[in-house]
Amino acid sequence: DNVDLGDLMFSLCYLPTAGRLTITIIKARNLKAMDITGASDPYVKVSLMCEGRRLKKRKTSTKRNTLNPVYNEAIVFDVPPENIDQINLSIAVMDYDRVGHNEVIGVCQVGNDAERLGRDHWNEMLSYPRKPIAHWHPLAEVR
Repeated sequence: DNVDLGDLMFSLCYLPTAGRLTITIIKARNLKAMDITGASDPYVKVSLMCEGRRLKKRKTSTKRNTLNPVYNEAIVFDVPPENIDQINLSIAVMDYDRVGHNEVIGVCQVGNDAERLGRDHWNEMLSYPRKPIAHWHPLAEVR
């Protein structure tokens, strides 16, 4: 059942004094090919979620024709310290299509409600404020 959709590396960094949450999308590897050419035009969409509602969303640039894109793009959200525990980040790697709609290659989540690695990464970020913590996350299919 575990389809290999690839992995995404990103770092999380929280500045409690400024109430700034930074997610830096570093790179992805072994993405699933979505186009007939055997490649994809991937970009990453990050949604700031609170109790299942999307508060904000941001996305990276699109990398053309690659299954191993490198982004190194930082996305910053304002999250006051009193709200950090109610927040999750939903991260989707998307395939940009000029024709039709963009398809989801895979997703991952970080935050208190996330599973295993997503929760561990979040807790590590909260334990080491002001320090960017980077990890690879396997992409999962959209439920």
